Order: sequence, then C-alpha cells, then structure tokens
Amino acid sequence: MNLGAILFANNLSEFPNLKRKSVRVIVYAGKGKLETIREAEGNKGYAVGFEGLINFIDNLLPRNEVIKKALRQEVLIYPELSVRELVANAIVHQDFSITGTGPMIEIFENRMEITNPGIPLVNVERFLDSPPRSRNESLASFLRRVGVCEERGSGFDKVVAQTETYQLPPPTVEVLDNHTKVTLYAPKSFSNMEQDERIHACYLHACLKYVMKEHLTNGTLRSRFGLEDSQNSVVSRLIRDSVNAGRIKPLKPDTAPRHMKYIPFWA
Repeated sequence: MNLGAILFANNLSEFPNLKRKSVRVIVYAGKGKLETIREAEGNKGYAVGFEGLINFIDNLLPRNEVIKKALRQEVLIYPELSVRELVANAIVHQDFSITGTGPMIEIFENRMEITNPGIPLVNVERFLDSPPRSRNESLASFLRRVGVCEERGSGFDKVVAQTETYQLPPPTVEVLDNHTKVTLYAPKSFSNMEQDERIHACYLHACLKYVMKEHLTNGTLRSRFGLEDSQNSVVSRLIRDSVNAGRIKPLKPDTAPRHMKYIPFWA
C-alpha cells in the first residue's frame, strides 16, 4: 500500500495497485440488485475525500418527514453518525492484500450495506467490548489525527447506540468469503420485526449496557423499543426467548423476577 497516495491522491486511478481501493456507492431500486438507479466511484484519497464521500452518501439516502415545533423537516432514516462510523471502519479495516476489490456502500429500499475486503480481527460477537485492533495501523493513526476515525474501538458502540435512539432494527454483521458486511435497516416497528431481529436487538442492548457498566432490564428494553409500560409482559417473553436462545443470561438467577437484570452470554 502507498500510504501517501491512498490518503491524499486526487485520482486513485493513476495508481495501478490502488485504483480498485476507491469506495463504490451503488443505489438500487427496490430490495434487490436487479435494477441500479445510480453508481459512482470515488477517486480521491481517503483523507482528502472522506467528507465529500459522506456528503455524497447523505444526499442519496432516503429521508422521512417529521414535524418539529410546527415546522416540517426532513431527516435521514439512518443515523448520520452510524453511517459515518461504518464507512470509516470499512476504509480503515479493509485488507489491502486482497486485490480486485475495495470498500462498497449499497443502498436498497429497506437497508444499507457497507462491505469491505477482509475478515474482522476480533470475534463479531464481541465488537462492542473488544479493545481496538487495526489491520492498517499507519492508515488508522493518520485518519484518527484528521478526525475520520477514533481508533478507540468505540465505533460499533456508537452505531448500536444510535440505532437504539432511532428505535431501528439492530444492525447485523456478516463475515463472507474474505469480506465483512455490516447492514443498517430502515425503520420498522416492534410488531413488524421478526423474532430473530428482536432477539438480536435484545442481545446488542445487553452488550451496550454491559460496556456502560449497566444491565439490561425489562424497563431498559421497553425503552429501547419505544414500548409502553403496559407491554411489560411482551418484553418479558422476549427476554425469556433471548435467554433460551443463549444470547443473554441473568446477572443473578435467584433474583426476584421483577428485579431481574441481564448480561450478554459471554460476560
């Protein structure tokens, strides 16, 4: 890897070994890849082109109209901070030894996928609590200094926290053949989520609480999903299903049910 070029080049295509490392952005019609609406490929180095890349992606993402103080405003359906963190992670953690491929952002009707070459250096189950570990230390160090990434291992924590604040379905991480794909999902109500989505959200909520030195409870999980106190029993069933699925476990099994607290299965 030519560090100077990958950071500062105005045209990566001028560097034969780096031209496939530019970031591709593809927008599809619908939920599949049958019809492409738009495709673009960034040519600038990561340091000089990152803000432009994020602005370009933001302009392509769908928006929802909300009313704030009697004024209608458009807001992105995906948290801007989550998008920024995941794109930065895809750039920093890619495996430059894998040729013919680079970071890619794909936008569908119901989701957004961020893919990079290379498999994670830490277990995907432990993204929230694992210490930072970078495949490209020099690249990560410089991008941290210019504000693109933090190099503190907190990026995925922020992604999960933002999806909880926006009450979105939980993000997923898939390890494919020499690639890692993270998916953000468009808004979906609790009643419309599949059971595996609810259990995964419960697990990530437990992980997030654990790294904050807190614990998952019925009340915190209701808040995460935006549910009313009257839906206590619905959340209790979800917690029970998540325990049975081996995703979370009671902090103290002999505690009274109404005071029960939960932690990730690995804690």
